[in-house]
Amino acid sequence: MDKEITKYKMICTLTFGDIYLQIIIWLIVIFVSLATTLALWSSTRQIYALATVGIVLVLSLPFLLFAFVTTLLNNIEFVPVEEEEAAARMSSGRKIKSSQNPARAAG
Repeated sequence: MDKEITKYKMICTLTFGDIYLQIIIWLIVIFVSLATTLALWSSTRQIYALATVGIVLVLSLPFLLFAFVTTLLNNIEFVPVEEEEAAARMSSGRKIKSSQNPARAAG
């Protein structure tokens, strides 16, 4: 059997619009928690106000990170590179490398 190694090209199609709604929703959650803190803030309930902000941040950050990571992974594609395209890239890469001159110190 002929074992060929297929080369793949990674393409990331993620745009800011893909995560824009997630950021807006998280900002709304943060502002609601701050509003709750201000509503609970009094001389007797300050610890409850601070605990509310802490709980909201601790519970919302893992969901935010999960949403970002899954959105990123859903926008990564691996496309097989065809032989002609691979050969063209290799030859153009060699031309670029050979036409470059090394940097020299002035003096």
